[in-house]
Amino acid sequence: MNRIALITGGSRGLGKDMALRLAQSGCDVIITYRSKLEEANHVVAQIEQIGQTAAALQFDVGKINTFDSFIQELQTLLKTKFNAEKIDILINNAGVGATIPIAEVTEDDFDNLVNIHFKGVYFLTQKLLPYLNDQGHIINISSGTTRFANPGYSVYASAKSAIETFTRYLAKEVGARGITANVVAPGAIETDFNEAAIRNNPQVKGYIASQTALGRVGQAEDIGGIVAFLCSPDAKWINGQRIEASGGVFL
Repeated sequence: MNRIALITGGSRGLGKDMALRLAQSGCDVIITYRSKLEEANHVVAQIEQIGQTAAALQFDVGKINTFDSFIQELQTLLKTKFNAEKIDILINNAGVGATIPIAEVTEDDFDNLVNIHFKGVYFLTQKLLPYLNDQGHIINISSGTTRFANPGYSVYASAKSAIETFTRYLAKEVGARGITANVVAPGAIETDFNEAAIRNNPQVKGYIASQTALGRVGQAEDIGGIVAFLCSPDAKWINGQRIEASGGVFL
């Protein structure tokens, strides 16, 4: 039976590339999307063209009160389309960007970013643990901004730092089941994240490229293969680690 991966925020950007790379490695894939149904369906079609089973579910990781109904929907989908009761891989990828100086952060801004990037990830993972097979894998997506400071990212990066700590505790507590938990921390990636801040600002893009050892900003396809590797048997002894994938930025 094929392994099944659940990827939050898998309809575009990094999540899309993760989904395709995992499908290429032989995994069936369930992606979630918040509002872009057409994009999600396109990713599903691409995965099916590879020869794997795929599906998309609507989900907002910032709305914690919807998690129980989401898991019920997931259980039904697993039984009816995948002939399974559990998943093998959980990738907490969904997120939003916001560049807000500390002096301008409102409580609503703070709550929204923390709910999406920490509280939602924490409780979704908690609720999915009974539905994750032993010997499975959990990948939490963090950010290079937990290592270097990028003005305007104080709330976002703080929430991601919390995820990195959570992941170490997660690895410790689920290790007896043979489940690994790791963090992938991308650097600056040229996608539509945070209103395509890098793609739409040549000066910012040029500056980041100049500060990166490999001389460019990242692309979505720079990340998916790393996630697929960490979910493979070859990475079975990597656990509780933060893997930064940033091309060597701000070394």
